[in-house]
Amino acid sequence: MRRNRTCAHWTIVAGLVLGEAACTPQHQSASRGAAPEVSLSSGWIDATATLDPATTPIYAGDAPLKFEFLKDMRKGDGFTLSAYSMGAHSGTHIDAPMHFVRDGASIEQLSLVSLIGAARVIDIPDSVRSIDAAELNRHEWRGAPRVIFRTRSSVRGWMASSTFHRDFAYIAPDAAQLLADARVQLVGIDYISAEQFGAPAPRTHQILLGKGIPIVEGLALGAVRAGDYDLIVLPIKVAGHEGAPARAILRARAP
Repeated sequence: MRRNRTCAHWTIVAGLVLGEAACTPQHQSASRGAAPEVSLSSGWIDATATLDPATTPIYAGDAPLKFEFLKDMRKGDGFTLSAYSMGAHSGTHIDAPMHFVRDGASIEQLSLVSLIGAARVIDIPDSVRSIDAAELNRHEWRGAPRVIFRTRSSVRGWMASSTFHRDFAYIAPDAAQLLADARVQLVGIDYISAEQFGAPAPRTHQILLGKGIPIVEGLALGAVRAGDYDLIVLPIKVAGHEGAPARAILRARAP
């Protein structure tokens, strides 16, 4: 998540013609604004926070979510058409190196190799705010090609709360350095920034992104246990920008 400067904005206009299939129970949400982590029949778990202006937390100073219907069949229009406006770092999203590296890769330049493959989810105790080198080394992380932290944010459901919580768990620079030196391909966390709120400098982002390691922030891991998974996390393919919302799914790997 960007710090100390205005977040990039993007606007999408999406058209959808609603047919009968869209009205069947299997397509209806359990509750508006919820961020369910649905376990699919194939074993895949949706680790994406639902984007909803009523429930999505926004980092202090970032752009708000604005969703509107330009056309609405429920109001007599012949089709449904929506407009979305939001910051590039809304909800579950990916930071590309360009976020804090002047000549770093932009979001559409990220290699799929880093975004798809084996990942290890590490459960960080609720009492821990700073995931520093000492905390990192209390867990079996070495050898994992991608490392994801499940923290107090998941336990407390903060990715489904519109309140911005400043006391989220973050990755300290010394832990980021260990991960970078180990050449992990991706790092993830379950709140909208991997950096300490109010940090004097964005060292965690600079260390990881400086090594070309994308950061996935805002993962919804409430239904995910620690362990090894297959991960697919794909951002919207936006040209020339530093970040974008993404869809993330996990599937437990066989022992």
